[in-house]
Amino acid sequence: MKRFVDLAQLPRDEVLALLELARRLESHPEPQALAGKILGLVFFNPSLRTLASCQTAMLRLGGGSFVINPGQGSWQLETRDGVVMDGAAAEHVREALPVLASYCDALGIRAFAAGRDLAHDLAETTFGTMAALIDKPLINLESAANHPCQALADWKTLDDLAVPRTARFVLSWAWHPRALPLAVPAAALHMAALRGMEVIVLRPEGFALPPAIMERARQAAAAAGGSIRETSERASALKGADVLYVKEWGATACYGDNAADARLRAPLTDWCVREDWFAAAAAGCRVMHCLPVRRNTAISDAVLDGPRSAVQLEARNRLPTQMAVLHQLLRTPP
Repeated sequence: MKRFVDLAQLPRDEVLALLELARRLESHPEPQALAGKILGLVFFNPSLRTLASCQTAMLRLGGGSFVINPGQGSWQLETRDGVVMDGAAAEHVREALPVLASYCDALGIRAFAAGRDLAHDLAETTFGTMAALIDKPLINLESAANHPCQALADWKTLDDLAVPRTARFVLSWAWHPRALPLAVPAAALHMAALRGMEVIVLRPEGFALPPAIMERARQAAAAAGGSIRETSERASALKGADVLYVKEWGATACYGDNAADARLRAPLTDWCVREDWFAAAAAGCRVMHCLPVRRNTAISDAVLDGPRSAVQLEARNRLPTQMAVLHQLLRTPP
């Protein structure tokens, strides 16, 4: 494995091998595995679990890391090509990223969607431009339409909870006061499809995931023996559900139009997950969310603090899966 930018780019057997490695490193750490190795981290956007798990994983494996937050203690970086740089950005990624890559053994980049042009974001134009500049192992720490590190941790969480491979997995939209990116819902959808689950995307009208994301997931599901469907009918989606994966995202019907998005979501505050959602779900239905989550906005206190919640396990799993990715990318075979 030379890069970890998209689960869809890895054979299923390689994903399963990463999960097995994560379980092994979790119980039997290798504190000198990456001795002398350096991980560079470039965060154009905020982070808590991704940043902390990457740095801790390198330390646990004997390596080190440095963090660059463009515009905060370092030059603001321009990512667009062909622009006249007469604004706030003092340096272009075309100069900055190759230099940073030369200082480390692997580079991780987080760059959220601009949220203005759906085709541009789905094409991963910004992340792809930066990836082409890097000649070292590269990790996608969340791009416009993908978050493979989160997806790998989510898969391990399902395994840890002994959720059957063919169980019903409901990916549900939840309310948020503003539009959020498509990266996590797209990654969670693909992960569950690749695992071979019965996947249902539950969302209000106007918030359907883009056809390109759905079609890619359908192909993965077909290859793994699973299925994909979508609905706005909450009761039918949750009937017999084993997992409810909750995530907020923007209206795709009016992507980039904040005013129209606000009008669409305004009457949907009942899309806050509460205990009454689970009346028809499987008795042990678990709730997942990538975090951060707004309490009593996306998920109620009672659900987050109750026995259904797997969000803390899910967050803890960011560390062993990050260790596995770094070990696979940087470990020199004996």
